[in-house]
Order: sequence, then structure tokens, then C-alpha cells
Amino acid sequence: MLRALLLFAVTALAGCGEVWNDPYPASERTSNTLYSAFVERPKHLDPVQSYTEDEARFTQQVYEPPLQYHYLKRPYELIPLSALEVPKPREIEGGKFTVYEIRIRPGISYQPHPAFVAGNHALAPARIARLKSPYELPAATRELVADDFIYQIKRLAHPRLHSPIYGLMAEYIVGMAEYSEQLRKADTKKGEWLDLRRFPLKGVERVDSHTYRVTLKGRYPQFVYWLAMPFFAPVPWEAEKFFHQPGMQPRNFTLDWWPVGTGPYMLTENNPNARMVLERNPNFRGEAYPSEGEPEDAQAGLLADAGRTVPFIDRVVYSREKEGIPYWNKFLQGYYDTSGIGSDQFDQAVRVAIEGEAQLTQEMEARGIGLQTSVATTIIYVGFNWLDPVVGGSSERARKLRQALSIAVDMEEYLSIFANGRGLVGHGPLAPGIFGWRDGEQGINPVTHVWKDGAARRRPLEEAKRLLAEAGYPDGRDAKTGQPLVLYLDARTTGPGDKPRLDWWRRQFEKLSVQLEVRETDWNRFQEKIRKGSQQIFILGWNADYPDPENFMFLLHGAQSRMKSQGENAANYANPEFDGLFERMKNMENSPERQKIVDRMTDIARRDAPWIWGFHPKDFSLSHGWLANVKPNNMARNGIKYLRADVEKRAALRREWNRPVLWPLVLILVVLAGSAVPAIVGYRRRERMAARPAS
Repeated sequence: MLRALLLFAVTALAGCGEVWNDPYPASERTSNTLYSAFVERPKHLDPVQSYTEDEARFTQQVYEPPLQYHYLKRPYELIPLSALEVPKPREIEGGKFTVYEIRIRPGISYQPHPAFVAGNHALAPARIARLKSPYELPAATRELVADDFIYQIKRLAHPRLHSPIYGLMAEYIVGMAEYSEQLRKADTKKGEWLDLRRFPLKGVERVDSHTYRVTLKGRYPQFVYWLAMPFFAPVPWEAEKFFHQPGMQPRNFTLDWWPVGTGPYMLTENNPNARMVLERNPNFRGEAYPSEGEPEDAQAGLLADAGRTVPFIDRVVYSREKEGIPYWNKFLQGYYDTSGIGSDQFDQAVRVAIEGEAQLTQEMEARGIGLQTSVATTIIYVGFNWLDPVVGGSSERARKLRQALSIAVDMEEYLSIFANGRGLVGHGPLAPGIFGWRDGEQGINPVTHVWKDGAARRRPLEEAKRLLAEAGYPDGRDAKTGQPLVLYLDARTTGPGDKPRLDWWRRQFEKLSVQLEVRETDWNRFQEKIRKGSQQIFILGWNADYPDPENFMFLLHGAQSRMKSQGENAANYANPEFDGLFERMKNMENSPERQKIVDRMTDIARRDAPWIWGFHPKDFSLSHGWLANVKPNNMARNGIKYLRADVEKRAALRREWNRPVLWPLVLILVVLAGSAVPAIVGYRRRERMAARPAS
């Protein structure tokens, strides 16, 4: 027994240099792999339908639309991706139509894929049933051509695909609405592949093998931003035909599951309940790392790889983590290269300096972890339904009520309590980083704030009470009837964590002696109320599709009323002057004149107060010191190709941070051995006595 215990101890000590808890195979420890995690499984990887951030982390590595955003420059700048240059609009027929001519870079090839092998388009169902991955079949490639971009634009109108941007594009692309109707009539055989090459689309035409034109109705300068989204990335007809074979869909062999693109990576493993893997596309042509950026980028080391060919990473492994704590612990152990910061981990990761600047804690600094922050091109706002007889409308009574509530609701306090201070208080419809947004003293909302000691300060509660009294509700009661003012907040419920937030909202209104009744509901019911215009006060958010003021101001455009026209103006706000200025501003190029119009629109909205302007979330993320070229980009998710990992350093630190602590085990073994000695001695004594011959 002693020998066995000693042998176990020696074996354990001999292996103390090994990492016992490494979740990855030993063969991967020095591989050029990026390790990350995802929480929500992606629903759509087909670019015609994919629209969410958790899907973009995959689609934007695989698909290449004509344009992309510069990785380092701010404000955000469009640059070519698969196109040769950013196309310029050309007006024809006196501005009745606008033409964009897109020239594609020659020599781009698709990733290896079985769709490009003609024999794979007629597979026997039994063969398909045996496949675990489409990549088990022979693969080939071909050159990217203009027809592939045309085919994808046609797919936006496909009757079976339900693209979220079809309605918008049908307003602008010539013939798109008629094309959708044509496809609907032609789609008579359920399940059969509908070859869109057979049906021409008037507003999209092929010029030559590497050039195509898109003709729009009127002027729509924001169209160029859509050319940077996967909606306008090329899709080869062969891939669609390949995945339409009988037996493919039951095996999840679809474009929605297995994207086919020309980008730096290809999705080679898709198990959204456990793991998804991107691998370097061997046919990728290469791209130069940026050689310029913001002034501070050089000092931050973000230009050290200028001019080198990307991608630097060979493989990206995403593991699904349903809980935040395991994700965080694995990041600290070095098993994930990057991590967000949840509320539970904030104090462990970040300390806020006296001047309000976020800094890493000593623990994080000791591990060489870096902190990246960026303000999202997002606004979270509290809306007042303009159709409501109490809080809505253009009357002075309702306006002053909304202004009073806007002062009383302390968004600075909200961010401090519920977001660890991660956000900027909103002062108008625009988010930071968008043309027209103003910073500093000229950017404050004078209805709710004053500029004092170099910062925006919320107006005192007494001013809110004065406005409330002028609105006819002194001390929170109707001056005519004496009845208490009761308002209703329609709130989406997500779980037990909602109660502290809802209680906070009630307290904000109580400061003015106004009673707030919270009508809790699920997402579907909430959406139904918004559609019908039956809500009174509600909370919503908007994340920019593209960095243009039109993409925010249209949320308050009268013609976009949710109740009247199913638009995105959920507050149903309407102001003739605002609407007229919007029509002038929306199609203008950025210029001083456009800035003046945006400023005037912002002033109108601040005075009318259809929203409590809420806040702009601030994103905090962490990355280990072995990962280079990390810079947040809120308009694009295709930045993996720019990242570079020092895998030798990572492997060494993983060993150091996860070295097994063996002294408790050795102590236990010593105690066991010590306790065993008397038993062994007694046993041997009895054996000797039993072995003596009888006298």
C-alpha cells in the first residue's frame, strides 16, 4: 500500500508541468487559433436574411460585399472590399433616377465548395443522408463575377426568403416590387429550386463580367452604406441549386447553415449548440493591413503590421457558453482570447478613477490584459406615444409634461446603478460617431441640462416641478379635477431581474408625485401594442444600420409612424417643420448646410420631447496581451482578419496560470500513509504470530 501511494505521488509530481484543465486538445496548444465564445446561437447565416450581431460575427468573415468600413479610421469611412472603388451616384433624367455602377475586382475566387462541382448537383438522397458535412464531398472553386452580385440582389425579393430589407429596397430599386410579384407567380412548385437567372430585374443589369449597375428611384445617397452589408454580398447560383436537392434541408444543408463566400474564412464546423469553427479560406486573395488610422493608433501599436497581408489567424473556434461565469473564468485562465465584461465581473476587471476614467484593476494589469472601450452607435430611449391624449400631441400642456418628466428621470443615476456607468447620457436623436452629432457644451439638451464647470449638469428637480405645474398638474394632481396624475409604462419582461429597474422607474416619477403604473408584458404583446398605438410610455432602442443622421432622424419622421404606416417611428411623433427638414436633409451629402439642418431638427425634437433621450451604451471589452491589433468597430464585424496572436506566449501563460497546486494532495497522501503505518505494523505482527509453529 505504501508503495502504491508513493508511486501515485511521484506520478502526480512528474505531471505538474502539464495543464490538467485545458479544454482543448494538446495538439492545438501552439496552433494559430483564435478562441472565443458565443451565447446566442445564430438563426440565419444566409445573407439575404441575416441581420443580427450574433450572426454577423460569422457571416462577415465569410461574405464580401462590395464595400467595407476602414478598420482604424474614425469617423467611419467606406473603402472598397470586393469592389475596385466606392461607386459614385450618377443622376439621370433630371434626378428622377440615380445610377450606381459597381466594378468588381478581377481574380477573386470562392472558397472550395462542392457546389462548384457539377456532379454534386444530382446526389442520391441516400448519399446525402450519410453526410455529416457538405465538405465530405469533392470541392472546387470559380472566379467571382458580377452576375453573383445580381443574383443576390434578386434574392432580396424571393417569396420564400423574407428578407428584412426587401420593403426598403422595393421603394428604391427600380422594378423590385414588380419583380417580387413576378417571382411569386412563378413559384408554383413547392420545394423546387427557383432559378432567378431566368427572370431579369429591371433596376439591376450586367454591364460586363466584372461590372453591374443598380438604378434607384430618385436620390438615396445612403444606398452606398448598404453596399457594405452582407445583404449585397455575392451569392453563387450553384450554391443555391446545390442546397435545394432533396434530402439536403433535413440535414441542415442549406445556405442558412453553411455560407459560401470569398472572404478570408470559411465555416467548416457548425454545431450551434456547442461549437462553430472558421478556417482560413485557402483561395483568399489576401488584403493589406491598414497603414493609417487615428492619431493615437500608432502609439497603441495598431500600425505595427501596416502593409502586411491578412488574415494573420488561421482558425477561429467559437464555443457556446450559456452562462457568464464559466465564460469569464475560462477567459482568466487564458482559454478565451477576448471577453466582454458582465455586471457581476465589472468590479473585478475595472476601477473608475476620480476623474471618471475607466481603468483596469491591478489584477487585470498583472495578467497583461488590455481594455478596449467604445460608445455604441445606439440609443436607448423612453418614448411618449404622440397619439395619447395625456402625454402626446403638440399642445403646450403635453409638451411641458414631457419636458418635466425628461428632467426628473435621472439617466446619469440609471447608468451608475444598472450599467456600472457604461454609457453616455443622450441629449438628442443622434448617437456619437454619426455626422451631425455635437459634443461638449454645444451638444447638450438645454431642456434637461445646463453646462457648468466644464460638464453637462442635469437641471434641478424644482424646474421639473415648475414645468409640471405649468402643464396643469401641480404636485402631481390635475388642477381642474384634483385627481392624481397616473401614467402607464408598457414594459417588456425578461425575468426576476426586471423588478429593481421597474421600481427605479416608479421612483423617478414619484419625485414629481406622479404615479407610474407598469404594465408588464412579453415581447410579442409589447410589439402588438406598439403596432396598434395603444401604448402610452415605452422603452425601445435603435442600433445604426449605417453612420448617417438619416438612419436616426427617420425614427421621428411623421411618415414613418408605426401605427399609421408600420414604420420605425414608434412614438408616432409628427411635427410639420421637422418632417419638412427631414425630407431636405435625408438625401444631402455631408456638408455645413446639412449640419445646420440637423442642428435645427435636433432643437425641434428637444423642445417637443417625444422621447426621454435615454443613453448611448458604452461597450467594454477585454483582450489578452498576446492578441494584437484589437480595436472596436461598431459599424462592422469583419475585423478578425486583422487580429494577430502570439501563440507561444499564450501557451506559456496558460501553463503558468493553470499550474496544478499539488501540496494539498501530497499532504493528504502523507496523512493517509501515516495513518496506515499502525495498521500495517499490526497486520504484520499478527502474520508473524500466526506463522509460529505450535509448541
